Amino acid sequence: MLENSSRMELSELGEFGLIKHLTQFVEIKNESTIKGIGDDAAVLDYKNKQILVSTDMLVEGIHFDLSYVPLKHLGYKTVAVNLSDIYAMNGTPKQITVSIAVSNRFSTEALEDLYNGINMACIKYGVDLVGGDTSSSRSGLIISVTVLGEADKQNIVYRSGAQQNDLLCVSGDLGGAYMGLQLLEREKQIFIETPGIQPDLEGYDYILERQLKPEARKDIHDLLRLLEVKPTSMIDISDGLASEILHICEQSKTGCTLYEEKIPIDPQTFETARLFNLDPTVCALSGGEDYELLFTIAMSDFDKIKHNPDITVIGHITDQASGSNLVDKTGNVHKITAQGWDAFMKRND
Repeated sequence: MLENSSRMELSELGEFGLIKHLTQFVEIKNESTIKGIGDDAAVLDYKNKQILVSTDMLVEGIHFDLSYVPLKHLGYKTVAVNLSDIYAMNGTPKQITVSIAVSNRFSTEALEDLYNGINMACIKYGVDLVGGDTSSSRSGLIISVTVLGEADKQNIVYRSGAQQNDLLCVSGDLGGAYMGLQLLEREKQIFIETPGIQPDLEGYDYILERQLKPEARKDIHDLLRLLEVKPTSMIDISDGLASEILHICEQSKTGCTLYEEKIPIDPQTFETARLFNLDPTVCALSGGEDYELLFTIAMSDFDKIKHNPDITVIGHITDQASGSNLVDKTGNVHKITAQGWDAFMKRND
């Protein structure tokens, strides 16, 4: 792995020297990678598989704040959240490309930290870094990741496959990443008002990790295959549970009934939300960045998943005319509305 020792200016290496320096420890792990970094283009061979492609861009000041996000964590998160899109299609990610635009306020050592995180994620998830680009920037750090994956045609799962009476399921728990963000923002504000004060983050490890170092749910993807359960529809939860449910219902031309009491929320998430005078259910519905998998399964597959502690049935699919509804803990019914992340929503900051 790359090691920090002293500051080296980016101009000392130049663009191609920087790329060579940052990717010197990249190792090829997949047979489908014929040629990775080092030529005009990567060469991939997927034989009889269908190719899945997804791209995400992260912009400093919009998607992350380097005043409290370590670059190593950012590199890891950037890869993990992109791989999540491939798992949400029931596919297997194989290769990524990473492009960055960076200003001269960053040193070579800072970018080493970023790429150390990227490499850690590649090793954990078994994907190859096969290319990318670098550019200068006058507006902070910008990272763009493209992930390529593979799947047999008959195994791909779309958002549009949910059927009436299917069960609505979710992996893990929700709202933790949002509460981790609220905690970090609070401590940042305290630091601005009282420079030098140490952040009070003790005891919040779980929600901080959910925000700073989320994991793609490869384990759920593998588990469903082992249980011989093919979801009828699936999506990853990047923008909040409510938003993702509505995506599935819209694409599948269905409605749904979601039960508030069934939504899985970790105790630390719940207690922190209360500390911030927030409704934990609203945090789960609209917080985003959980990167859990939301999926539907046929009723006949319920017995296969019912004893798994990491999969929760939270509702069921209904006809389109019934709409998408939340049944709260008192039995009242509310229309589900999406209030999660929107990259183009007007903000005051």
